[in-house]
Amino acid sequence: MIRVLDRLLLFLYSVAIGAAAVVAIIAALGGFSSSFLHQFVDEFTGGARIVQASVIGVAAVVFLVSLRFFFVSFSRGGPAVPSINQKTELGDIRISVETVENLALKAAARTRGVKDLRARVRVAESGLQILIRAFVDGDGSIPALSEEIQRNVSQHIEDATGIPVSEVSVFIANVTPSSASFKSRVE
Repeated sequence: MIRVLDRLLLFLYSVAIGAAAVVAIIAALGGFSSSFLHQFVDEFTGGARIVQASVIGVAAVVFLVSLRFFFVSFSRGGPAVPSINQKTELGDIRISVETVENLALKAAARTRGVKDLRARVRVAESGLQILIRAFVDGDGSIPALSEEIQRNVSQHIEDATGIPVSEVSVFIANVTPSSASFKSRVE
């Protein structure tokens, strides 16, 4: 992922190279008079110190930005997928955040009365913070159902990954009618 400074440098670099290309095209098509070009070249080569200093400054900046992009292109980027890293005596273990989210969904789905589920995982100093968003059928107690989801998710994540869970928040988004409560009327 490109950092903000690199994006700004890339933008400025693109503008400078684009402007130079436009000037070169105009000059090649005869857009500048030959006397203007001769005068510019004379000033460029030392006839006017201010023009010479400006050209050297701009060229140095463009060269430095080019070097920066050259080294960035060979630098190794960080992990593409956010992960949770653990060190053990046998080596490192990396578990993707998506894996932990799927484990949380699996554990929450085992709770009776839960319908549509979504999970978000954040890594904190104290452990994992998990947010479960659910639809419930409304047949039971929502606080009891939420506590059961919290217990199931926390225990399953800690057992499966060995990573402590500091918080499991449950957001009941809505109550859906259970399929058994629909009664068809035939006349």
